Amino acid sequence: MAAHAARRARLVAALRSAGDAPIGLARSTSNLFRERAGQPKHRIDLREFRRVLAVDTAAGWVDVEGSTRYEDLVAATLPHRAMPAVVPQLKTITVGGAAAGVGIEATSFRHGLVHDTLLEYDVLLPDGRIVTCTPANEHRDLFLGFPNSYGTLGYAIRLRQRTLPVRSAVRVEHRRHGDPRGFFDDLARQCEGTADFVDGVVFGANDLVLSVARFVDEAPWLSDYTFERIYYRSLRERETDYLSAHDYLWRWDTDWFWCSKNLYAQNPLVRRLLGRERLNSRFYTRVMRWNARRGLTRRLARLRGRFTESVIQDVDIPLARAGEFLDFLLREVGILPVWICPIRPADASMRFTLYPLEPGVRYVNFGFWDVVERRARYEPGHFNRLVEREVMRLGGIKSLYSESFFTRDEFARAYRMDEYVALKARYDPAGRALGLYEKCVLRG
Repeated sequence: MAAHAARRARLVAALRSAGDAPIGLARSTSNLFRERAGQPKHRIDLREFRRVLAVDTAAGWVDVEGSTRYEDLVAATLPHRAMPAVVPQLKTITVGGAAAGVGIEATSFRHGLVHDTLLEYDVLLPDGRIVTCTPANEHRDLFLGFPNSYGTLGYAIRLRQRTLPVRSAVRVEHRRHGDPRGFFDDLARQCEGTADFVDGVVFGANDLVLSVARFVDEAPWLSDYTFERIYYRSLRERETDYLSAHDYLWRWDTDWFWCSKNLYAQNPLVRRLLGRERLNSRFYTRVMRWNARRGLTRRLARLRGRFTESVIQDVDIPLARAGEFLDFLLREVGILPVWICPIRPADASMRFTLYPLEPGVRYVNFGFWDVVERRARYEPGHFNRLVEREVMRLGGIKSLYSESFFTRDEFARAYRMDEYVALKARYDPAGRALGLYEKCVLRG
């Protein structure tokens, strides 16, 4: 903690020395999937805030610095037979990033989103102050307003998260369904049961798999999906599977769910040439960003007479309307597979300002990430706009880590900009950080 205090002091001094210059975050990697304009800013470097400070299994919490990657946090908690209550799917997601954005995984049906599992956090404000936020102190408004703020209200440099006890292995049951209604009905039943994890994958309108998992102390075998075998394919090949607790938490990272196919990394020969150390979201992200800069995929598509649009989205839809959204997605966008993850109903006493889920309503997250190709030319953002309009029509909400095309009025209604204005006035009155619309839609 003494070393943490010294890092805080250096950070505050560096920020205050910049005067009133606009601020931004210095990054070497990112899990954001939206282009950003290269505006001049004073860059805050939080990369040394990567330590796990304390693990208290008796009280059920972990103290961790904001730039710590979840792979390092999990590595620190598992020896204590504990895990963060929600561990996002990709190893390089940072704890602070999941708090300022929206983090989700297969425990979310019971424990909510990452920000639902936070007990307190220290936020570096744009003017250099550091405040501690809890649900009951004078900064309760920032505690509830920080999730989904994406650095526009400050940066979390220390967070206290709830933890869960773990056992050595996880037993996974893959429940196959031939229609969406049966799939979503089963999902609702499993969320009321005794499972530790619930998620699913839509491979097609008549090919859906719900995966229900529980911790176990002993396993007859342990599957390995970190090299030659591919986890998402196993959902249609096995009815029951066993993974170590560690490998279950990172089951999606080896193939970036299934997006490794776009790099031909699911070809056995390419897979062996890449080697185990490159089969992960960190490597794929670097390649994707290189391709985005060079436009290689886009140019190849044009040579084939095709127009492309990247549709990388996570959206949360009320469970009662999930079938409607899936029908729309298959009909209008056509991306497959689709990841499905249920979310615990929001607590009315903990209403998060910028990610307002309706209290008492169970939501379902749809994750779909690919490039849509068509022979016809559409206006830029056509398919993403379709998704946004349908999400709003069905009473849902979408994460802002990827491209957004909302009008100001649509954005204000969806993300409660009237309340955000009050937060901005209190915690960034000089406007040193960008506004949320400017950052997430206008790509500031």
